[in-house]
Amino acid sequence: MILREIKCKSLLNPSQLADYCINPYVGCEHGCKYCYAEPITRRFSFHKEHWGEFVDVKVNALEILKNELQKRSRGKVFISSLTDAYQPIEKKYELTRKILEMLLKFQFPICIQTKSSLVARDIDLIKKFDDREVGFTITTLDDSVRKNFELNSSSIKEKLDVIKQLKDNGIKVYVFFGPMLPYLSDNNLDEFFQTMNELKVDEMIIDRLNLKAGVMTKLEKVLVEKYPELASRWKDALSNKTYYENLKKEIEGLCKKNNLDYNFCY
Repeated sequence: MILREIKCKSLLNPSQLADYCINPYVGCEHGCKYCYAEPITRRFSFHKEHWGEFVDVKVNALEILKNELQKRSRGKVFISSLTDAYQPIEKKYELTRKILEMLLKFQFPICIQTKSSLVARDIDLIKKFDDREVGFTITTLDDSVRKNFELNSSSIKEKLDVIKQLKDNGIKVYVFFGPMLPYLSDNNLDEFFQTMNELKVDEMIIDRLNLKAGVMTKLEKVLVEKYPELASRWKDALSNKTYYENLKKEIEGLCKKNNLDYNFCY
């Protein structure tokens, strides 16, 4: 892992996901094979290392944020649009926790998106916000699939355990079921949505696999090594609308069956 400490010019940035977004780090140790953030990140960071092998730490983030919060109007903040604010390096720097402490002073609404159980560390802070929610990305309940596509994220069990902790503390939780990996994410859909019902998840957000520049090359390497029998089926699924449209109908039925609020991104 190549670690750099850098200084940022801004932290509280306008976003299409909320009023603002905050990314405490550049790059992500999770190194997910399907990550859409990689090509975007490379446009402004010029890193040559493989995705998942570099992280820049915005060491002046708190100084910048303090100045921005004094000038900006109150609005919802999406934390982790191009990185995971709770990736392993957060254990050392605690940037995300310190950012939350500052946002809490101004009571800016927050939405945290993560794949890490480390978010449980900050439940004491998160529950003090008047308006807060945490989202977990879960593409499957099969941890072997999780390891193949997002090796350094928390295990499925860890994610589910933290969802329960969050709900027990009265914090709104959504699950991002995406990107749905053809013929992998849709195995045991009944169990998946029943589990979300049992955890009392507030909302399901569902998305298909969207291929950005260079992403399919990484995915193909995983398919060749781990799922060679799926290579041609993936090609068919991604080249026409039928696969995901049929999946959409099935998921709609399962969400209704399990009394889950849901939204599709496609």
